[in-house]
Amino acid sequence: MNVIIGYVISLACIFGAYILHEGDMMVIIHALPTEMMAILGGAIGAFVVGNQGKTLKAVKAALPGVFKGSKYTKARYMELMSLLYEILGKIRKEGLMSIENDVENPHDSPLFSKYPSIAHDHHVIEFLTDYLRIMVSGNLNAFEIENLMDNEIDTHHHEAAAPGAAITRLGDALPAFGIVAAVLGVVNTMGSVGQPPAVLGGMIGSALVGTFLGILLAYGIVAPLGTLMEQKVEDSTKEFQCIKTTLLASLQGYAPQSAIEFGRKVLYSTERPTFSELEQHVKGQK
Repeated sequence: MNVIIGYVISLACIFGAYILHEGDMMVIIHALPTEMMAILGGAIGAFVVGNQGKTLKAVKAALPGVFKGSKYTKARYMELMSLLYEILGKIRKEGLMSIENDVENPHDSPLFSKYPSIAHDHHVIEFLTDYLRIMVSGNLNAFEIENLMDNEIDTHHHEAAAPGAAITRLGDALPAFGIVAAVLGVVNTMGSVGQPPAVLGGMIGSALVGTFLGILLAYGIVAPLGTLMEQKVEDSTKEFQCIKTTLLASLQGYAPQSAIEFGRKVLYSTERPTFSELEQHVKGQK
């Protein structure tokens, strides 16, 4: 919703100022179809050339998400840490082998099913169960697991950031394609140099619309989407860091309550529950 509101404010102010200065919208409307074809067509073509198929698929999958609010809320993090607390508590009371069935079949596990927003996120479940499985096997120490987690989180971050980076590059290219469209308009105008001044003025105006549209599309439409996608990636990475910190604290011998406190501390302050909020939520889930 914020994306739509932002676009409405931006376009209303830009074109509103133009109209208040007695600008003729028909000049822009008349040039719009051909200029948009040149700018968007050229930019999209270059976008396809400059990105691998997997990146194009990732962009297609990520774009709908920018029009939705962030799923990384305080409530989600409290659910995640409640799940971690219950898992670590079970390990502390019954031993590591007690979670083997939960780890191997998380979708059938009564433990995971209590936390649906986490259980339905396959990225989080895979990350969590993979490292719980390693803990159960007992083949790696805390330092080795931490290094492995860091590498996986880094890989996840770079992979998830690819769509946002691609959109940002597209935004950076749009002003240049606007200039291309404008130059073509000037070339067309120079070929009609014998026309009356009123006709030439209209042709030059149409050519300048190309530059205007290229800059508007870049900095008013496309670049903000790339920035928003990058912010969403940072949020998703923070969730993995929370899991990592909690599990490592447990491996180092801290009690479940202390381990989830380690995880709570790495969260952004805007979504981080207070100690009391988390404690009450955990007690309510028990």
